Amino acid sequence: MHSAGPSSRFPVLVVAVVVVVLASSAGCCRAQLANNYYAGKCNASVEALILNAVKARARWEPRIVPGLLHMIFHDCFVQGCDASILLDGPGTEKTAVQNTGMFGYDLIDDIKSALEAACPGVVSCADIIVAATRDAIGMSGGPSYGVQLGRRDGMSSMAWMCSDLPPPHVDIPTATAMFAKKGFSSFEMAALMGAHTVGVTHCSVMNDRLYGYNGTADPSMDPSYAWVLQTYACPKGQTYDNIVYLDDPNSILTFDKSYYSQIIKHRGALGVDQGLGDDSSTGWMVRFFANTDNFFPVFVQAINKLAAVGVLTGTDGQIRTNCRATN
Repeated sequence: MHSAGPSSRFPVLVVAVVVVVLASSAGCCRAQLANNYYAGKCNASVEALILNAVKARARWEPRIVPGLLHMIFHDCFVQGCDASILLDGPGTEKTAVQNTGMFGYDLIDDIKSALEAACPGVVSCADIIVAATRDAIGMSGGPSYGVQLGRRDGMSSMAWMCSDLPPPHVDIPTATAMFAKKGFSSFEMAALMGAHTVGVTHCSVMNDRLYGYNGTADPSMDPSYAWVLQTYACPKGQTYDNIVYLDDPNSILTFDKSYYSQIIKHRGALGVDQGLGDDSSTGWMVRFFANTDNFFPVFVQAINKLAAVGVLTGTDGQIRTNCRATN
């Protein structure tokens, strides 16, 4: 990895960057969303109902945490946070190859049904995704944080627009450009990628890194880590597409900063994960998040900024009665 500069200046530099990022984004893009948006608008506590539903699901399916993180990113990065990813039908985002393996739709359905019973036509599907993801992060060891609500639901969903999503093995300059198009700095990108601390992938996504170098593993991967994956998780010729966790096996499904420590050890599972640590423009960010307590506050800022991308408010869009179809 490349140094970001003289070690004596490093702490001052990164603290300055954190302060600037948090300050410049504090009010960004959320003017029409509000804290406690649903207070007095429903016969039940909207956020309590969502929290209880996520808790109940997490008891028997802890993987709902990465499922919801996957969902919010893939919704908000395509057309903005409008729940377009939930719409059924041919040619919708659900059908895009980028969303293969997405799950958790049924949880959103269950929450929506309960809210429609309590206060019909009030709570958007887009807000359910945002609040449920917040709750899932908090109950898996991550930060507890507030969200602003008041989004409305979009009325269209097109699979081709999912090309906006960075692929698993994108190089860092391309990833940085893709995030910049959505208004994110590379520092915010690095923080959002920290969600991979509870992430999973499949062997079919990993095989090029494990066997694509004349039958051997990517030389940027720790040899012992590669051997474990090749021997146990993703052996050649396997008939089942096994799951591979993106973080330390001792920390899977716990939302913490260990993802960054794994990258430093050259145990980044996806090409983009390891690239984040190896690229000279972002390597210092990986070390910073791994070696300080700043991951949580920067992540909270970044995910709330993500949740405000392209939101529909006021009279735009609609409040869907069924999250899978427009009214």
